[in-house]
Amino acid sequence: MNEVIIYTDGAATGNPGPGGYGVVLLNKLHRKELSAGFRLTTNNRMELLAVIIGLEALKRPGIQVTVYSDSKYVVDSVEKGWVFGWEKKGFAKKKNPDLWKRFLQVYRQHKVKFTWVKGHANNVENERCDQLAVIASMGKNLAPDVYYENMKSSQDLFE
Repeated sequence: MNEVIIYTDGAATGNPGPGGYGVVLLNKLHRKELSAGFRLTTNNRMELLAVIIGLEALKRPGIQVTVYSDSKYVVDSVEKGWVFGWEKKGFAKKKNPDLWKRFLQVYRQHKVKFTWVKGHANNVENERCDQLAVIASMGKNLAPDVYYENMKSSQDLFE
């Protein structure tokens, strides 16, 4: 089966604050759920990281993938081609360059298309991803979002 459907969602309380992502991978034979939480991050970082984690979970290159996300930030950045322009400009003055670079690396290994879905609109798999993300964000001993925390502390030096 070289076709996979990936549902993704991200969450952050406080934005920035504790956050998490949720991913559901589906094909005709299998279902896999992934999630993790971070102690300080943003909703957009978690939305993008969910897509990255979903794509990185694929074991072979060249897979036909449809990603369903309720994040206009992620879907529009890719489908409208913005991220490719950002890449050409070295992601100058763009947020989340670490994740966008990681995304592009795994994105190019597959045939990926994105579909935006309305969040909290009774889409079963999107709702499940939301649950996974929120539960992950409330975990104990959450991991650091190292890039974000380092970038945030660097900014604090100049304020």
